[in-house]
Amino acid sequence: MRLNLIRKLAAASLLMFLASATASAQTLVFTAIPDEDETKLVERFRGIADYLSGELDVDVRYIPVKSYAAAISAFRNNQVQLAWFGGLSGVQARELVPGSEAIAQGVEDKAFYSHFIAHKSTGLDEMESLSDELRGKTFTFGSKGSTSGRLIPEYYVREAFGESPEEVFSRVGFSGNHTRTLRLVEAGTYDVGAINFSVWDKEMENNTIDTDAVKVIWTTPSYPNYQWTIRGDVDERFGEGFSQRVQEALLAMDDPELLESFPRSGFIPVSNDAYEPIRVVGKQIGIID
Repeated sequence: MRLNLIRKLAAASLLMFLASATASAQTLVFTAIPDEDETKLVERFRGIADYLSGELDVDVRYIPVKSYAAAISAFRNNQVQLAWFGGLSGVQARELVPGSEAIAQGVEDKAFYSHFIAHKSTGLDEMESLSDELRGKTFTFGSKGSTSGRLIPEYYVREAFGESPEEVFSRVGFSGNHTRTLRLVEAGTYDVGAINFSVWDKEMENNTIDTDAVKVIWTTPSYPNYQWTIRGDVDERFGEGFSQRVQEALLAMDDPELLESFPRSGFIPVSNDAYEPIRVVGKQIGIID
């Protein structure tokens, strides 16, 4: 009898040990929308993975994706539990995964904006509002699912002209990301393009823009944009309070090198409600059902 009791206790202890080991071996996987060149993204988010791993005491891994849609799909399918989304992609992802929450945004994301940039050959100068000078020009957005590279710019084109971009411009393209938009307009492949101010400012600081070839001609009003979104079931997987710990780690990030890689001056709390204007605009122009 006593021997059986000892064996049962030993078996129970082994099961508890194995369960504990399995929990500690869980890996938090995150991704990000591919809004810049992949090399830049990998460099940025490997550092974030190392930082979060140290703060959370769990393995953290970043996986790159090829498109905005792929980032949303990975989040929906629980291939990633955390994602750095744009305003639109975040709204789309959270609608697909009930209980998911926006938990942190960059200080600059509270009032984000987009630039319209033009090649010198167009003769376009800075304008107070979008004018008929743009008609007949070629135009490139960024990714089809981009807030700052497509959703907001398209909204203001439609508002200014009462027509779709395809009716206003002679040719409309989608470059795939902000860096590529800049290069296409800089090279004169497209007359005009939409790029977010963060990428533009970073490239200016790095002296990688030919300012004799391309310039900003118009800037949108501000809107909420990028944010970290986390699945609602992470506490079940990683333990009670894990979502809050992730939020606290992001808000506490103060390494200048990590922040500069975004670039952001820091992260602040945010909730799903902040992105209601994005959802409304997305529905108005038919990007969100």
